[in-house]
Order: sequence, then C-alpha cells, then structure tokens
Amino acid sequence: MTSRQYYVYIATNYTNRVLYTGVTNNLVRRMYEHRNKVVSGFTSRYKIFKLVYYETLQGAEDAMKREKQLKAGSREGKLKLIKSMNSQFKDLYEEIIR
Repeated sequence: MTSRQYYVYIATNYTNRVLYTGVTNNLVRRMYEHRNKVVSGFTSRYKIFKLVYYETLQGAEDAMKREKQLKAGSREGKLKLIKSMNSQFKDLYEEIIR
C-alpha cells in the first residue's frame, strides 16, 4: 500500500494578522483556491492568500493529526514555527508552483 503526500500549511493575509492552518493533498490547488476566493468562508472573508509555512507528510492520518496539533497551539507557537522556515513572511506560493 502506497501513501499519498499531504500538506499541513499556514496561510495569512496581507498584514500577517490572521493565521489559517489547513491540510490538503494538493497544496498548489488549495492555495489557488484561497488566492482566488473559490470557496466562500473564513479564508475569503479574511482575505487569506499568502502561504507562509508548510510541511509535507505521508498519509492523511498523520497530516490531520499534525493539523490538529498546530491548531491547538498558541499563536506565538505558530509565529515561531513560521519564522523558523520563513523569517520574512514571504509568500511561498511561487516556490511551490515551480
């Protein structure tokens, strides 16, 4: 049995004030949806479009477990995690579509 790749990610808005943690099996598609407000809801209301952090995991169960772990953590913990990979909070979308 082969496992699929999944991604846990943190995205934010233009001012980096709102953090959104999500999980997907297609990070490029999911960020496209956020950027283009394909689905109405939290991310479109708060203009979440900038990918600032992501992790690659093997299998849906591990990815969902990690997402819950991140969501349960503090905002400061998420900011520390983002800064460890992306201290400038640059949009990583261009990096993942290559």
